[in-house]
Amino acid sequence: MGIPLSQQAKVAAYVVKQKLLGRKRFPLVLMLEPLFRCNLACAGCGKIDYPDAILNKRLSVEECLRAAEECGAPVVAIAGGEPLLHKEMPQVVEGLLAQGRIVILCTNALLLEKRIEAYKPHPRFTWDIHLDGDRAQHDWAVSQEGVYDRAVAALKLAKDKGFRTAINCTLFNNADPERTARFFDDVTAMGVDSIMLSPGYAYERAPDQKHFLNRQATKELFRNVFRRNTAPTKWRMGNSPLFLDFLAGNQSYGCTPWGNPTRNIFGWQRPCYLLGEGYAATFQELMDSTDWDKYGVGNYEKCADCMVHSGFEATAAVDAITKPWKAVAAQLRGPRTEGPMAPEIDLSRQRPAEYVFSAHVQKAMGEMAHEPKRGAKHGGTAPQAAAE
Repeated sequence: MGIPLSQQAKVAAYVVKQKLLGRKRFPLVLMLEPLFRCNLACAGCGKIDYPDAILNKRLSVEECLRAAEECGAPVVAIAGGEPLLHKEMPQVVEGLLAQGRIVILCTNALLLEKRIEAYKPHPRFTWDIHLDGDRAQHDWAVSQEGVYDRAVAALKLAKDKGFRTAINCTLFNNADPERTARFFDDVTAMGVDSIMLSPGYAYERAPDQKHFLNRQATKELFRNVFRRNTAPTKWRMGNSPLFLDFLAGNQSYGCTPWGNPTRNIFGWQRPCYLLGEGYAATFQELMDSTDWDKYGVGNYEKCADCMVHSGFEATAAVDAITKPWKAVAAQLRGPRTEGPMAPEIDLSRQRPAEYVFSAHVQKAMGEMAHEPKRGAKHGGTAPQAAAE
């Protein structure tokens, strides 16, 4: 298991407290997106398809820290865009650690060597470096050659400087199980502290829609990868054991979208990290005014193929904490790779997809047109913000 016991205990204590308080819905991980601007243009990404005025926006340090306090989740995963383009990211990380959060900073690592001196190793801080397979597979995924080698060099530098490191590996329908398993062997040999896995995010705005996995293909792919792990403890996985078992088709989990709420430059995103179907001004408004039953597999057409960690890891984590014997068994044996799969969720009553993304962008552009001009440091639309 690639998650330190101290962090497991911190999250478990938080979940137990929420249960004792009688809370039905509560967050586990804040998905914090301080900007959408990126220095890559991956064909499978739906986070960079915005006008420049939006790509140049930034959440301030104060807004980031306030979001964590509002939400109260013990873990903050900082994504984007590319977070290292944000000049005040070191202060964001320091502030979140001072709040007692577990901080995971996701990065494509292209700027890591240049920026790393602004950060200090901490037991609750992890560099989460995107590596979506071996050299050929990763460079294909990010639509640019040479990125794998630069990311690996940055990973080794971070390890040499004493940081906890993880890789964030997203698999698409062209992933080869044998090559993927060898890749996990390679990064394990590099000394990464954890491997965080997810099937490809089905962003509706991504230029490449051909390589996302459906649910059956996801289960078959992950079974084929996991059966090549000769010992369940060989790969240090950063996902919970029951989420990995879910990816292999052995758990009939429903989605927990409020478990990983997203705060970005538009506000609190409804209902989850992948679907932008409205925004709330505050976290409490998000929780109180979102019709959660309208979303998830079996409820909404857009959710039909989803098995992404941001929807289901929280479900698995709560299951593990409330039924620890189940999690221990899954940890000791590893994901089951043979035999019948768990029953699939019925899709016959799901409501049809609605396509409302453009309306949100137009609304944001209209609001920005009436904002006073501010410097890039404070999240404005000044041209220099794009070059941070």
